[in-house]
Amino acid sequence: MNRRAFVLALPALAGCGRRGRPRLNVFNWSNYVAPDTVPRFEAEAGVGVRYAVYESNEELLARVMSGNSGWDLVFPSNYIVEPLREMNLLARLRQDWLPNLDNLDPRFRAPEWDPGLAWSVPYMWGGCGILYNRRLDPPPARWADLWNARLRGRVTMLDDPGEVLGACLQKLGFPLNSTDPGQLDAARREALAQKPILRAYLNAEVRDQAVAGDVLAAQMWATTAQQAMDASRELAFAYPAEGFSLYADTAVVLRESRRPELAHRFIDYLLRPQVGAAIVTASRTATTNRAALELLPETVRNSPTLYPSPKTLRRGEWQRALPPAAQRLRDRLWTEIKST
Repeated sequence: MNRRAFVLALPALAGCGRRGRPRLNVFNWSNYVAPDTVPRFEAEAGVGVRYAVYESNEELLARVMSGNSGWDLVFPSNYIVEPLREMNLLARLRQDWLPNLDNLDPRFRAPEWDPGLAWSVPYMWGGCGILYNRRLDPPPARWADLWNARLRGRVTMLDDPGEVLGACLQKLGFPLNSTDPGQLDAARREALAQKPILRAYLNAEVRDQAVAGDVLAAQMWATTAQQAMDASRELAFAYPAEGFSLYADTAVVLRESRRPELAHRFIDYLLRPQVGAAIVTASRTATTNRAALELLPETVRNSPTLYPSPKTLRRGEWQRALPPAAQRLRDRLWTEIKST
């Protein structure tokens, strides 16, 4: 999943620390910490942090699959945790090194992808929907509305196979995580039918285009959409009527890490209420940290974009790890969609 782009200068700010200090290597989604999150940890722990960002799970996987990536701590989405574990790339977590785990929202203390939190700690979560310009009348409310010819050249979809195929499946009334070849082929046809009006497949990069008014509608993760809406009152967001995907980005320690205790210390630092609240304030993301959420203004806690109502959430489907054969089929279909 590839959502955001804000702290792109942060790796230079975080640096490698002064010579001789221990160094923690952290690879995270962009715009997932506050500007002072890493420097404060460095000062407190007396370490250096090499901090870099990525924009997709595919990029993350490409970097860590060798088992010799140089990273200690990464943040895969929930449905990537199981494949990473099956590839023997993850270290089992030491919960005695994570005293702040109790700050998690109860619904994230035993998630379906890792019920015992043996391998991952939920960090941020969100859903996927439609960012749109308010001058669109009627406003888009369904995935099907992104196939309307009135949007020719001014609509984008995410550069993410799970999200695009998922939206096509839901548009047709099929499950988000379908493994049925017939349903997936129907989703492929939907994606190809949309291409003549599509501007591009874009992730965080489209946010500025939407703010400028060049893009009128975009499939977008809620966190990125909230950042765009903060920059322009002309923008609004809808969770599609047919359904939408839900994801959680998680903190995991790589098996290759030579600094597992320090990696746990950084995770536990992120779980502190004050640290978590500062991150949400700076990045406009949706935290899994209940104690942090309680420190935020009511206007943030009640954001229908970042924290949709229970009624809206009933339309959401969690993305799940798929059987290898189904994933290979989806990868092949996505390659065909992108190359046609």
